[in-house]
Amino acid sequence: MCTIGCHLSASKGYLSMAKQAVSIGANTFQFFTRNPRGGSAKAIDEKDVKAFLEFSKENSIVHILAHAPYTLNACAADDRVREFCIMTMGDDLDRMNYTPGQMYNFHPGSHVGQGLETGIAKIAETLNIVLKPEHNTKVLLETMSGKGSEVGFEFSQLREIIDRTALSEKMGVCLDTCHVYDAGYDIVNDLDGVLTEFDKVIGLERLCAVHINDSKNPFSSHKDRHEKIGDGSIGNDAFKRIINHPALKDIPFYLETPNELDGYEREIALLKSIRE
Repeated sequence: MCTIGCHLSASKGYLSMAKQAVSIGANTFQFFTRNPRGGSAKAIDEKDVKAFLEFSKENSIVHILAHAPYTLNACAADDRVREFCIMTMGDDLDRMNYTPGQMYNFHPGSHVGQGLETGIAKIAETLNIVLKPEHNTKVLLETMSGKGSEVGFEFSQLREIIDRTALSEKMGVCLDTCHVYDAGYDIVNDLDGVLTEFDKVIGLERLCAVHINDSKNPFSSHKDRHEKIGDGSIGNDAFKRIINHPALKDIPFYLETPNELDGYEREIALLKSIRE
């Protein structure tokens, strides 16, 4: 089964998102756990969760992906910023227990002048505080583009974070096609080579999700601007190879392209049409 979804608004609850996903031809979706710029989360409605779980079973919706707010910085130099990250991630993972077996994705963080080694150490330390044995959600480190002082633009950095995390069995990776291309991994001309390197450094068994986005910028630009599928520097031919690659085709794909709902519907149909 080809699992494709997009980013939806969580403002009306789980069931509303699931129905919206089905209406545009998706069988999964991604959502922000709270305002993407931070802030408090909406209270969990247990009736809504129950209805969502029933609807998902009936409509074969699998592997929903929660996305942490962009403002979180697990390796911040400012202790208050890091404490906010720890509090928010902990609360998010507690809330995710209402929908067992799903995934939670976050940007590893920016070291803001402290250096990569310090950034990696602080991210792992944050995860060791946040992750609890009772959490039933897979936590995903997202591959980054390397803009500014971002951590996670090389596979080796993600591997080191995982290795330093005590409950590493709860950890995985979300590969963002725009980010890795901008970071210098040539998924257009050497997809096999990139995935072989990923397997060697991290292990393909930890690759749990793909953010499928084109890029407004050229290869190895170390920027982060998503483009609609086929309209950027990655292009349709590369996406056909990506969505059909043996190492990727059974992994859920999530669109984060600059679209409204009708645009996502067209892109989902496009990706389905090039699936072999």
